[in-house]
Amino acid sequence: MKKYVLIATALFLSSVVVNAQKSNQDLSSQLKGSKIKLTYDAGSGSSKLMGVAENFSDSEAKNAKLMAMNFAVGFFYPGQTLEHAPEQIMLTFWVMSKKPQFAEKHSLTVFAGGEEFEIGDARYAARAREDMEYLNFLIDRNVLTKIASNSNVQFKLGDANFTFTRDQMRMFADLLVAADLSGN
Repeated sequence: MKKYVLIATALFLSSVVVNAQKSNQDLSSQLKGSKIKLTYDAGSGSSKLMGVAENFSDSEAKNAKLMAMNFAVGFFYPGQTLEHAPEQIMLTFWVMSKKPQFAEKHSLTVFAGGEEFEIGDARYAARAREDMEYLNFLIDRNVLTKIASNSNVQFKLGDANFTFTRDQMRMFADLLVAADLSGN
């Protein structure tokens, strides 16, 4: 009898592990109507989930001496099946300005739900001829989950202050739902 219980338990646990994944086809269906897009690169054998947000408000950009700023959020995974939820998610800001505004100071702090999340310094790059700055951050999925569960989220990038819009927050939530394998 113990042998049958052990076999049944092993079969159950292995089925849970097998089901704790999402194929690209399943993800594509789940993401319909979302700003999160799924792409697969056959050359590298990797998939990418990524959303590109609209610009931040003109007034916030102007206060920061920027022409415009938007961001993308996403992650890569091997193959055509998401088998493990990512521990970290890439957050990239694209900044258009006549003069670099974040070359000296490019740390990110997010304020949400009475909490302060120090994300840290960006991996920074600038293309002066294109009037562009790029700031890349890796953010822990559990921190992004806490941030996305709030409605009024502000952040400080360098010395500039910004507010995530409702659509931007929805994009965070959509990406996190796609990355969640627990309910599968």
